[in-house]
Amino acid sequence: MTETAPHPNNGRPNNGRPNNGRPNSGRSDGAHPDGGVHLDDGAHPDGGVHLDDGAHPDGGVHPDGGARSDSAPPTTPTTPALLGQRTPPRHPAPPHPRPHSVLHGLLKTARPKQWVKNLLVVAAPAAAGQLFTRHALTRLALVFALFTACAAAVYLINDARDADADRAHPTKRHRPVAAGQVPVPVAYGVGGVLAVLALGLAGWLTPPLVPALLAAYVGMQLAYCVSLKHVLVVDLVVVTTGFLMRAMVGGLALGIPLSRWFLITTGFGALFMVAAKRYSEAVQMEGTAGATRALLTEYTTGYLRFVWQLAAGVAVLGYCLWALEGGGTHAAPTATGLLPWRQLSVVAFILAVLRYAVFADRGTAGEPEEVVLGDRALAVIGLVWLGMYGLAVAHW
Repeated sequence: MTETAPHPNNGRPNNGRPNNGRPNSGRSDGAHPDGGVHLDDGAHPDGGVHLDDGAHPDGGVHPDGGARSDSAPPTTPTTPALLGQRTPPRHPAPPHPRPHSVLHGLLKTARPKQWVKNLLVVAAPAAAGQLFTRHALTRLALVFALFTACAAAVYLINDARDADADRAHPTKRHRPVAAGQVPVPVAYGVGGVLAVLALGLAGWLTPPLVPALLAAYVGMQLAYCVSLKHVLVVDLVVVTTGFLMRAMVGGLALGIPLSRWFLITTGFGALFMVAAKRYSEAVQMEGTAGATRALLTEYTTGYLRFVWQLAAGVAVLGYCLWALEGGGTHAAPTATGLLPWRQLSVVAFILAVLRYAVFADRGTAGEPEEVVLGDRALAVIGLVWLGMYGLAVAHW
C-alpha cells in the first residue's frame, strides 16, 4: 500500500509564512472539510491565536459544525483616544466663582459703556448757562453718580430675572449672570442695595424733586423689565422717558426752570434715536430666525421708519422754536452777542439730525453710542453746534 505524504498546509498556500520547525503536537495543520477547527501555524499580527474557518464571530458554534473558542477573553481597547474619553477632566471647574471674578462680573453687568447716557444730566444747566460754577459742578457730579447707581441697579435686577432666558440666547448667554460668573442671588442683592443707597443719598443730599424723579425712574424701569417691554409702543415711550428724566434731573437739582421747548426737543430727540435703534435691529433681523427683542417680530420696519422720521421732524421744529424764542431752558429773551449764535446753531443741529438719519436709514444705528462717537463727520458737526450754542449762552 502506497502512503501519500500530506501537504504542509493541507493544500492551502502558506502566504510565505514558515513553519519555523515547531511540532504540531499531534494536531493536524488543516481543518477537515466537515467544518473542524483549523489552527493556523502563524501568529496573528496582534499576538493572539488565529482561528480560521471554524469559529463563529460571536464565539459560538458555527452552523457547519465548528467548535466555539472560549480560551481568548475579549480584549479591552487601550488606545490613547479611548483612554482620554474615559478619563475624567483633571481640572474640573470650581463650584463657586472666585471673589475677584464676581466683582468683575458685577462691574460688567452694570454696563459701564452705557454710563455715557447719564451725561445728559448737564443738558439743562448747560442750556441755561449755569454749568461752570463750583456749586453746579459738585451737584451735577453727585447727581450723575446717583443716576448711574440707579441704572446699574436696574441692569443687575434685570439680568438676574432673565438669567434662564439669556442662557438660551446666542449672545446674551455670555452675560456674567447668565454665564454663572455672578450668582443670581448676588445680582439681586447688589441691585437692591444700590437702589436703596442711591435713593437714600438723594433724599439726604439733593432737593426733594431729585429723589422723587430717581424713584420714579427705578420703578418705571423695573416695570419695563417685568412687563412693559412686551407692550407695543409703550416700550418706546418708557425708554424715551428714561432719557428725558436724565435731562430733567440736572435742572431739578439746581432749581433751573425747564421750558416746554427744552422738554419737547429733548423728548423727541430721544424718541428719534430709540426708534432708529429699533428700526436698525428690525432691518438686521429681517428674514432671519429669531430676534434680539421679542417685539421686533411685532413691529414692521415701515412703522418704525415712520416713528423715527416723525420724531426727528418734531425735534427739529422744537429746537428751532426754542432757539428763535429765547434760548436757554426758559422762555425769557436774552441779549444777543456779536453774532446770532443761537439762530446759527439751528443749521448745525439740523445737519446733525440729517447725518444721524443716514445711519438710521441704512439700518446701522443699532448702537447709538458707536454712531455718535465713531462717525467723524457727525462728531465735527456736534462740536460746531456745541461751540455755537456755548457762544450764545455766554452772550458773545
